[in-house]
Amino acid sequence: MTTLTTSLPGGTWNLGDFTVSRFGYGAMQLAGSWVMGPPADRDAALAVLREAVELGITHIDTSDAYGPRITNDIIREALHPYPESLHIVTKVGANRDAQGGWPTARQPDDLRRQVQENLESLGLETLELVNLRLGNAEGPVAGSIAESFEALVELQKEGLIRHLGVSNATAEQVAEAIAIGPIVCVQNMYNLAFRQDDELIDMLAREGIAYVPFFPLGGFSPLQSEALSAVASRLKATPMSLALAWLLQRSPNILLIPGTSSVAHLRENAAGAALSLSAEDLVELDKIGC
Repeated sequence: MTTLTTSLPGGTWNLGDFTVSRFGYGAMQLAGSWVMGPPADRDAALAVLREAVELGITHIDTSDAYGPRITNDIIREALHPYPESLHIVTKVGANRDAQGGWPTARQPDDLRRQVQENLESLGLETLELVNLRLGNAEGPVAGSIAESFEALVELQKEGLIRHLGVSNATAEQVAEAIAIGPIVCVQNMYNLAFRQDDELIDMLAREGIAYVPFFPLGGFSPLQSEALSAVASRLKATPMSLALAWLLQRSPNILLIPGTSSVAHLRENAAGAALSLSAEDLVELDKIGC
């Protein structure tokens, strides 16, 4: 499989001891509806992953809970043996129930089992980066993460994990994780309209730690969405393109993982994120988050 030399928007970022494209790919949408079961078109899902690598994307985000196991199986079928430049990031800390819920599973035995399941489904001997999924579907939940994070540090010492991160975390939980062991990324909800992590992003940037926002176009009120669409129309761009471009220009430590099950949409996202925003554009867009 050949990787094209065309450059992706945003350049690259170092996650620990490996380098990834700041424009990555989130694989959640490769599973069926509500992230359960197989996709309606497995061949299309395989094609999206292969196109991502062809575009030069070197950062794929996944979890064995997607499906469950379905998404990781598709990644393995599409890309294994993996190109040396490709880096797969996964998450642990939640199971799936028959109703499609995400019950927490953060006891040490739970986490060891999930790490092993990710290794098996992806066909890897070591997971390059594992994020500890915290909180719940409503967002971060305050409380100590010491027992869970220490369990992952132990698995890291055993050689099953190279690097660690946290997801859906409060600023206090990020600080607690850093005090226990080095982290290379934080994955939280953040976008133009939902900017509660502004201070956290800037702190992480100073420490050389990546910030990976999910829901880049989620949580907008009708007025905020209208404002975004107005700027997008003026720039002859889509609202999604504008939202992705803004994130890349917000801080150099922000890594994007927009998801899609369409090759055409993947290409549109990559092209749209390359949109260059002027200082005036940024001032206008920043008002959306006020």
